[in-house]
Amino acid sequence: MLLSALALQSSARATEDAAFTRFIASLWPEAQAAGVSRETFERETRGLEPNYKLPDLALPGRPATGASAQAEFVQVPASYVKEATIARLAAEGQRQMQKHRAALDLIERQFGVPATMVLALWARETDYGRYTSPYDTLRVVATQAYVGRRKEQYRDEFIFALKILDEGVVSRGEFRSSWAGASGLTQFLPSEYYKHGVDLDGDGRVDIWHSVPDALASAAKQLADKGWQPGVRWAYEVRAPADVDCTMGVPEVQRPIGEWLRAGFAPLRVQSLSTIEQGQAASLLQPEGIYGPSFLTTKNYFVIKEYNFSDLYVLFVGHLSDRMVDPQPFGTPWSASTQLRTTSVEAMQKYLTRAGLYRDKIDGKAGMLTRAALGAYQKSAGLKVDCWPSETVLRSMNGAR
Repeated sequence: MLLSALALQSSARATEDAAFTRFIASLWPEAQAAGVSRETFERETRGLEPNYKLPDLALPGRPATGASAQAEFVQVPASYVKEATIARLAAEGQRQMQKHRAALDLIERQFGVPATMVLALWARETDYGRYTSPYDTLRVVATQAYVGRRKEQYRDEFIFALKILDEGVVSRGEFRSSWAGASGLTQFLPSEYYKHGVDLDGDGRVDIWHSVPDALASAAKQLADKGWQPGVRWAYEVRAPADVDCTMGVPEVQRPIGEWLRAGFAPLRVQSLSTIEQGQAASLLQPEGIYGPSFLTTKNYFVIKEYNFSDLYVLFVGHLSDRMVDPQPFGTPWSASTQLRTTSVEAMQKYLTRAGLYRDKIDGKAGMLTRAALGAYQKSAGLKVDCWPSETVLRSMNGAR
């Protein structure tokens, strides 16, 4: 029986591998149209195998693997925006600023993005180049194109990855990525390399794997291309009034900063705001609901969020950028909140969707829209309104079914 089962498994794997090989071969016309040589296509796809252990896959006959349990989405803020880490990276950022001063000055003039911001992105993504991504990029994007939940997107990424290899900018061995296919010092998808890549060092090629000037300039151009506003802060930390309605903490609720201040929100890290600053539109962000720090977020906050769609990621990068010029930590400490399991947050999102309070993705991540919907539920259920996913709220929802 055991031998029979093993034989069946082996046969199934062989069938899967053959289907994958046929799929990859079928992409040759698209690669050819993109300018990839037949030699490169054959060399790089020979022996290529899928990696079915990656997250975000939808494998036939198996449960969808779901998105990875990234730290940005499962850790409480105090664990992710850790003071010791911020302090270490800020000190290193100051050293890197001196080392790459000429390139950073050029980046600021050309793209309007502060040097500290691109350094903070570099720090968060690869610890100033010390971290090496664990996966073979081509294998990642090929697998995601074959059985991922975003097949069409990764079909394009696979073609762009082949194009990068065909141009010889980086070797296959150095073309390492995250599970989602982001590669280089500042972690670009292959398509982003072509959209936003910059040859700042002037050697005739865009090299985000070895050239720090190219990588930082490319990160700045990506922010600029997504709408970065020069001279505008990413966010202002504020002390919220005691009667704050945390359900307002969504991007759609925007007010001039001056209006927020007149409503009782007090800035903490800056002494005073200019008339121009007070006229800027901002949204309220409370990453721990009514607990922990509060922020008024500008358009630039959401530009950074397009680099990585996580509030904690943006807070980390923005705060690290500030800390390179100002040693002050956040004025309000993080609370000792706990983070519910992803499955529990998913259950909450499903309940909130049925109740008509939530219309976004069911992903188990307690982002802005989920927190606001929780606050709305808490109001309707007569619970304390804190916009935070807790066991108390989960029990209330379970009892209401």
